[in-house]
Amino acid sequence: MSSNSALDMVIGAGEAQRNAKQAAEHARKGDEAYQRADKAGAVSEYRRAAAADPNNSHIFFRLGYLLDLVGEEDEAIAMYERACENPPAPINALINLAVLLEDRGDYHRAERTLKQILETNPNHPRARLYMKDIGASKDMHVEDDGDKDRLKRNALLDVPVTDFELSVRARTCLKKMNIRTLGDLLRTTEAELLAYKNFGDSSLVEIKQMLASKGLRLGQGVEDAHRAARRRLLDQLKGSGNEAALAKPVTDLSLSVRARKALQLLNIQSLGDLVAHTEAELMGVKNFGATSLQEVKDKLTEYGLALRELEA
Repeated sequence: MSSNSALDMVIGAGEAQRNAKQAAEHARKGDEAYQRADKAGAVSEYRRAAAADPNNSHIFFRLGYLLDLVGEEDEAIAMYERACENPPAPINALINLAVLLEDRGDYHRAERTLKQILETNPNHPRARLYMKDIGASKDMHVEDDGDKDRLKRNALLDVPVTDFELSVRARTCLKKMNIRTLGDLLRTTEAELLAYKNFGDSSLVEIKQMLASKGLRLGQGVEDAHRAARRRLLDQLKGSGNEAALAKPVTDLSLSVRARKALQLLNIQSLGDLVAHTEAELMGVKNFGATSLQEVKDKLTEYGLALRELEA
């Protein structure tokens, strides 16, 4: 059965009489199939459950989730929308729908979806975290629309750093840090460079002058790197039940005053924000030393998380 015909079957299920008992049985079989790692079988059973009980928000949410796992994004979006039709809309369905819409570049719909949560719960941590990401994506999209030279800029970011006039020491350090292109360099902070062995102030000045001549600066792409890191981790944790930990406020970690102030200066509000940062970024904050770093790392370990690492 094609994806479209299957979707039509579910959407048109209102013509059939509601059969909650039959729907529950199909849902049970779907869960069993999922436990056996049979995602296709789980989707099939949940489609039958949705057809049998077209007013059950939980079934549509579960079907949307399973469809997302197997890559059927169009149908997943439709199912999440069905799950949200009857108030109160399930919060998890709204959040998953917003994430899918953002991935497709539909930032305004994603934003409206999250606002449904924030209107009743303004401090909902996960909704606030995703709203922050969507805001960043939307800003980038506006810049793309308004910049006719965007393609040229992207080509510039792909230029190897070896094409620029840098000293042997600077080139060697950048190579060992896996900083291959201008784009890689813009996603790196001063603190990260200086934290690397044999990378001194002279090399830093040299690189900053080279970037300044092109109207660029170190760390210019850090926010993009943080956002990408959060998204990669969310994808890794998806379906594990642990992704909710990323939305946990850092104020819940019971950190020392010094560590808390450092995170505030970096505008780190959640564990998702925190794990998007590197050790060097934290160590670059005044008065944040090895003791505070170990304290933060120990707290993250309790949640099975760790600070971002530059690729070796």
